[in-house]
Amino acid sequence: MNKADQIIQAESPALNPAERIRQLLHNRHFLYVVSIVLFLLLWDFLAFYKITGKFLPRPIEVYRQFEYLLFNTLAGKTLLEHLWCSLRRVLIAFVIAVVVGVPIGVLMAMNKYANAIIKPIFDLFKPMPPIAWISLAILWFGINETSKIFIIIIGAIVPCIINSYNGIRLVDESLNEAIKMLGANRRQEILEVVFPASFPAIFAGIQISLSMAWTTVLAAELVGAREGMGFIIITGMNLTRPALIICGMVVIALTSWLISLLVGYLERWVCPWRTEL
Repeated sequence: MNKADQIIQAESPALNPAERIRQLLHNRHFLYVVSIVLFLLLWDFLAFYKITGKFLPRPIEVYRQFEYLLFNTLAGKTLLEHLWCSLRRVLIAFVIAVVVGVPIGVLMAMNKYANAIIKPIFDLFKPMPPIAWISLAILWFGINETSKIFIIIIGAIVPCIINSYNGIRLVDESLNEAIKMLGANRRQEILEVVFPASFPAIFAGIQISLSMAWTTVLAAELVGAREGMGFIIITGMNLTRPALIICGMVVIALTSWLISLLVGYLERWVCPWRTEL
């Protein structure tokens, strides 16, 4: 065998078209792009032929509305300024919900007396939608930032408490038994087993809490707001401008997605042992 033949055999064989397609179909990033493109095409088809009525704008109209708001003002603020107003409210309420909700859930799960006292009250208030608190929020705090942040906290704190509570309670008992057999005390059991094992559930609650915070920001900004993404959406509804409404919705969705990515990176750093699906 000459040197040229050896080089040819050493090189990896070229993939045929079927193999390339198979590899693409197993690439999740490619599938993400395909999913988004198909969604936009379906959306444009429905809007162009007015299948769902005349109030569904085409994607290009929403983009033009986004571009206009980016460089022009609505109620004295640009799109980024409105976004910052909503983002500030969401982040303040989200941090408060996590700082308060996670310890409450952990305390309920680890202390039977705290569970007996707190859980009945929590179960009573848990089903109440955040929007039901708007009237009381206005009476208590007036039409200002405090009332808006309060409403968002009401929506965001529930997932934190529930997932922290269940995350502690559902830790595999065999893990506790194993560390006890190694001579660990109660403090070591909690710090070395219970908390690490419950972190994935707690972070899942934090992710849901973040989504709920963005869900309730629209309700919160119904309380006399003159700025924010909720204000943009409500203005679009009042002016019958569906492109403005969907523009606000898309900006909220993209911002929430980016923050969720950051929380996901934090989760992987705090608990790298969690299972990737």
